Amino acid sequence: MKVRLRIMRDRLKPGRAAQMIALVVLALVALASLFAGFIAPSSYSEQFRDAISAPPSARFLLGTDDLGRDRFARLLYGTRVSLLLAPAAALLSTLLAALIGGLAGYLGGRWERYVTSGIDLFLSLPWLFLLLAARALLPLNTSPITSVAITFLLLGCLGWASPARIIRAGTRTLTNADYLVQARASGISGFRLFSRHLLPNLRPILLAQFWISIPVFILSEANLGLLGLGVSEPLPSWGAMLRELENYTAVLQNPWMLAPVVLLVIVVGCLQVVLRTEDQIPC
Repeated sequence: MKVRLRIMRDRLKPGRAAQMIALVVLALVALASLFAGFIAPSSYSEQFRDAISAPPSARFLLGTDDLGRDRFARLLYGTRVSLLLAPAAALLSTLLAALIGGLAGYLGGRWERYVTSGIDLFLSLPWLFLLLAARALLPLNTSPITSVAITFLLLGCLGWASPARIIRAGTRTLTNADYLVQARASGISGFRLFSRHLLPNLRPILLAQFWISIPVFILSEANLGLLGLGVSEPLPSWGAMLRELENYTAVLQNPWMLAPVVLLVIVVGCLQVVLRTEDQIPC
């Protein structure tokens, strides 16, 4: 028994170390974005007419863009937009999935068939194209704050189908559990049984779906920004900054323009490391 525990502990050490490193990196990136006003020497929208497309220097750590705006400041503020609103969109989609998938599995019968058909319809459509179509139908000449709200509301409202299927399956497994049978025998029924006894036991599934959705929504916003359907200027986002990479010649001459790509890969990679490590650690 001791040998087995020692082997299990040795296997988990590298995973725990990788998880801690990933969490530290994510915490540093999040803190840097939250305190962007203190770290960045200038505002993300301030234009320096005397330094158009300037290279990196002590004044501008990542140089300036073709409008004379500080790339480092825009990267920090863009990171704040993605890291704060992607979890908000993930929370919205998880709540919708819990409500729709949980009620479908709890009620069963025709309601479950209707919801399952709706989920299959959503999943049969390419999710990214559905998101692009819905965003393209909405006004594009909106204010930056409104564009942020629209972008991440769409992400949250259209990303519920896949988590709802998993939550529905988990609910069906729990509906015949002994503690629910005992609760029904005690006279508890309806919404109280669903909210007090069923949903709390779905918490591990809900948390897993929430964390899985965050990197998906970060990448989805980046895709929208690349196509000009994301956050409006002058408010920066990772997607909007990635649009600058369309000029291949400028990227070759100014490799520091790849900083948003590097940071995006680091953040999404760290999130995947945290999720994968959690899956491998036994309860």
